[in-house]
Amino acid sequence: MTRSRDEVIRSRRLATAVVAAAAALTCVGATSPAQAGPVDVPPPAGFVTFRTEEPTVVSYMWAGASGFQWEPRTAAGPGTWVDYPGFVPPAHAGPDDLATGTDVVSTWDEGAQVTQRHRSTGVTATVTVPAGQTYRTTSGWSVLTQDASGTPHVLRAAADGSTTDLPVTGLPAGAVPTGYIPGGSVRRAALVYTLDGTTSVGLVDLGDGTFRSYVTGVAADPQVRFNDRWLVADWRYIRVDAAPDTQPGVVPVRGAETVAVVGDQLLIGNPTVVYGGAEPALTARSLTTGETGTVLADSSGGMAPTPDGGALATAGTSNVDWNIYRITPTAAGGTATRKAAPAPPGQERVEGLAMAGGELFLDGRQSRGHRISGFALDASGSPVGSQAPRSPVLPDVTCLPGDTACPQLEALGDGTVAVLSTDPSGHENLLRTGLDTGSSSSVDTGDSGGRIAGGTGRYVLYNGGTPGVQQIEDFPRGATSGKTALTRNRTTAALWGQVLWTPGSAKGSITGHDLKTGRTTTTVVTGGRCVPTDIQAVNSRLYWSCGPSGPAGVYDRAAKRNISVPAGRSPARLGDGFLVRENRTTHQLLLTDVHTGTAKTHVVAVLPSTDLNTGASNGRWAVDRFGGQIAYLGSYERVWIVPSRVPTSPLAQMDAQVYSPSAVTRSAPWSPVWQLNKPSRWTLTLATPSGTVRRTLTGASTGAAVRPAWDGRTDNGGVAATGRYTWKLTARPRDGQGRTLTLTGRITLG
Repeated sequence: MTRSRDEVIRSRRLATAVVAAAAALTCVGATSPAQAGPVDVPPPAGFVTFRTEEPTVVSYMWAGASGFQWEPRTAAGPGTWVDYPGFVPPAHAGPDDLATGTDVVSTWDEGAQVTQRHRSTGVTATVTVPAGQTYRTTSGWSVLTQDASGTPHVLRAAADGSTTDLPVTGLPAGAVPTGYIPGGSVRRAALVYTLDGTTSVGLVDLGDGTFRSYVTGVAADPQVRFNDRWLVADWRYIRVDAAPDTQPGVVPVRGAETVAVVGDQLLIGNPTVVYGGAEPALTARSLTTGETGTVLADSSGGMAPTPDGGALATAGTSNVDWNIYRITPTAAGGTATRKAAPAPPGQERVEGLAMAGGELFLDGRQSRGHRISGFALDASGSPVGSQAPRSPVLPDVTCLPGDTACPQLEALGDGTVAVLSTDPSGHENLLRTGLDTGSSSSVDTGDSGGRIAGGTGRYVLYNGGTPGVQQIEDFPRGATSGKTALTRNRTTAALWGQVLWTPGSAKGSITGHDLKTGRTTTTVVTGGRCVPTDIQAVNSRLYWSCGPSGPAGVYDRAAKRNISVPAGRSPARLGDGFLVRENRTTHQLLLTDVHTGTAKTHVVAVLPSTDLNTGASNGRWAVDRFGGQIAYLGSYERVWIVPSRVPTSPLAQMDAQVYSPSAVTRSAPWSPVWQLNKPSRWTLTLATPSGTVRRTLTGASTGAAVRPAWDGRTDNGGVAATGRYTWKLTARPRDGQGRTLTLTGRITLG
């Protein structure tokens, strides 16, 4: 069952600002977010907006021969005007020439006047509704009204400024008009009426006011489409010039909408059922031969006839390639289709954000659930490309009462994201997703009320809701599900690669444990006189804190020195050579640069003051630990990216999953994973023991992970022989900072 939007709103809201109209995907350079107060902050690299995956449903506010005006159906505003290229206005336009009414914009003041303007020539006219008559609709230069006796009237402006009044004749005695419908003609209008309990449809000739009935016995609110050749009512069709007493034909189609009659073609769209996994399409059925065909593939949503005998419809291969098309009749009675305007995707509320390895991940509501989408960033942090789905549709997250960090996300630096999923009973599963839209792996935590406390690559740190329980969840290469690699007494802890950092036995010490060997790797002494309440690890640096009122610092293991940094009540997030903290009073994001060995703090952004979220890794801002960028949620649901401008660490390996395959094929390639500390472009060679290179592979990292796939073929297309091979990985930092990394090893094929 589909839940309403109100029902799925999380207990935590990332922003309370009203969402504006859909913005562009990215914006760099001159456009900057509004800032509160006289704070000098560096310009952002750009922003992204989270777009719904559902195509925009279009409403047409006006359509004519020279163009049209549209808006998203969920919006309310002035709309967007589209002009048809190459349109030539008529030499003369006015109420004396009904054919020129295809370009008339009419405005009824809900009183006694209808103001008319010919859009392409500028000619204007005014129609006054006589006393005792009620406005019904307009069609071109004609205004249709109904008097107290039930008689329809056709009104038009005269040359002297007066209004001509033409009563409609030919309506059967006792008929009661129930509907006035304009359509694909400005010479005619459809009229629906009831007589003796039966509903019928006919056409009014707007030139002389005569009425003719065509189809009898239709629904009370029938689907009616027509042009100057045909009338179609509830799937029954008849030519306008048919002889009296001609019986309508029947279109053998149901479960869709009649969109328009264009030429001799009945356009049919928005089917209620689509079989075989196909996409809905706009089709045409010839009313002369019965032949059918496709007018627009992948078409659904906003469709409408136009008064010049054509139609407008939306179609596209995806929500980011969604367009409005103009459909016009050909001389032979067929249809011609031309793209008229793009229809940008609608905007959705951001419900979670994370970033790692030059990728920004946003979580938000889509049509069937919530999904994580990714945005690629270049080395400067500027968005590149378009929004891409990075997970299957995920089950709704049930937020616990008072939960201020839900849903919980952690970007792991290898192109994946960890998500804590809670069912209605509170039971939690840890999901890992992001490599494709068709799968995710999970592990049952056996607990509830827990938190994702960190993670990188294959490992995720989970703090259970049960007092004293901490787990390391492992998602190894190629596994279809995760597993609990370690359960321990809960302490503050951090993960970086395959090393778990926890408080040492002495105050002020931090110890590293290798998750693969189980051995202690090293112990550092920070100088802090406490057992740390927070530990974070990025490359050679460890952040530690003694709590809101105690000291805090960043210990550089490479330089063997501690750097004091500001402490505070709000959470902090360690990046590569810098620390970010939010001042919850001023709503400033404060960056402390520690890469030189001293701490220098400055403001990098000012967040909207209306946001009451707690911030940090699961809040409205995030830090790329595998790069140098910061992201935060601003007004109008824009997520801004700010470069730290701190030099990044040299390229290094954090973890590796290399194995010897028993066999390698195209369907089962050799797929090792090297987890690096920042994005790279890489080359992998496989050579025989004598040094002869058999295969060379190149690529770009997924996040900061190198994920090649060797299908067992040599460079010349042959099948590689079984035996030993030497591999050599050469990775060049994508940001251009630091040396090239070279790794080597051996595998045995077969």
